[in-house]
Amino acid sequence: MQFHWWNYEHPQYLDAMEGLRALKEEGIIRHLGLTNFDTDHLHLLLQEGIPIISNQVVVSLLDRRALAEMSRLCLEHGVKLLAYGTVAGGFLSERWLGQEEPSLSGIHDWSKMKYKRFIDQTGGWEKFQQILRVLGAIARKNEVSITNVATRWVLDQPAVGAVIIGARLTESEHRADNANLFSFTLDQDDHQAIDQVINDTPKIRGDCGSEYRQPPYLTAAGDLSDHLEENKRVDPHLSLSGEGKLQRLGTGSYWESVCGYSRAVKKGGRILVSGTTAIHGEDRVICRDDPRGQAVYILDKILSAVSALGGQRSDIVRTRVYLANQDHCESVSRVHGRYFEGLNPANTTIEVSNLIGDHLVEIEAEAIVDEG
Repeated sequence: MQFHWWNYEHPQYLDAMEGLRALKEEGIIRHLGLTNFDTDHLHLLLQEGIPIISNQVVVSLLDRRALAEMSRLCLEHGVKLLAYGTVAGGFLSERWLGQEEPSLSGIHDWSKMKYKRFIDQTGGWEKFQQILRVLGAIARKNEVSITNVATRWVLDQPAVGAVIIGARLTESEHRADNANLFSFTLDQDDHQAIDQVINDTPKIRGDCGSEYRQPPYLTAAGDLSDHLEENKRVDPHLSLSGEGKLQRLGTGSYWESVCGYSRAVKKGGRILVSGTTAIHGEDRVICRDDPRGQAVYILDKILSAVSALGGQRSDIVRTRVYLANQDHCESVSRVHGRYFEGLNPANTTIEVSNLIGDHLVEIEAEAIVDEG
């Protein structure tokens, strides 16, 4: 069973995974895998003891995001990558070698509409042609196709367990050519030639799956209009109250009513998010002994609160991070850096004598929404 979850700001993916784990323990499901999960959230699930064996993500000569931190995590925990997009919707083939650049408006194949955006993000058409020329030379040497070479390169990556090559029934037939994948190997010279031509290409921004979660959206339409309804981007468990320029956001938790506070408050264009810990539901501590996992869960909760009050990630202008142990500073700061890459809000990170409960991290945030 492969599991996909679009929006991490909805923390119910943890409940769903617990349900799937129970089905696995009953013998109804043999294995659990993921689709388009990023490294931080795969790490979180592994720390929660979910027995993940695979993660299906884009891996190709154009998109090598999964070959860095994701691969290191997978190799450490015995998780295999199931690679798709390996031939970029058919662009990595002889058909496009030496061809003029197509316009997006002139492409009517949704897969190519999507992967043309990947080409644009990784150096453009001329750089792509350089890659095709190198692959073409290697293909002729081995008497196989460019597609074979591109796919074989992905299969040679240590964390990759398999490739998924798409098929368009009644439109195209590539089974015989795909079988050639196992008739040759790429030697050291081949790998060096490929590395030389791809090493200076710009990298796709973010982590695996970011193309569906953060701009620039590398989808066929270039946005999420074909994938996600706007009203499903906010956690439905959050409740709004207040009038006019003052709004309060609540989760219905016991302590909010006892202590008299809100998860977040918006006054005018300013959003203040209360100190947030990695509590799921009423009292479950997420990643009890892992500061990185706690930071991931906390920042998702903060983004959910900001979104519910009409803001977005780029509106966050200040964060404050409280650590129970200064030795956790680097791992938590790296998570913060990934979440706010290129946005760089003002930040204070301090060690405190203690945090209430079994918490290693607490974070609060402020956002300013331009209501122009």
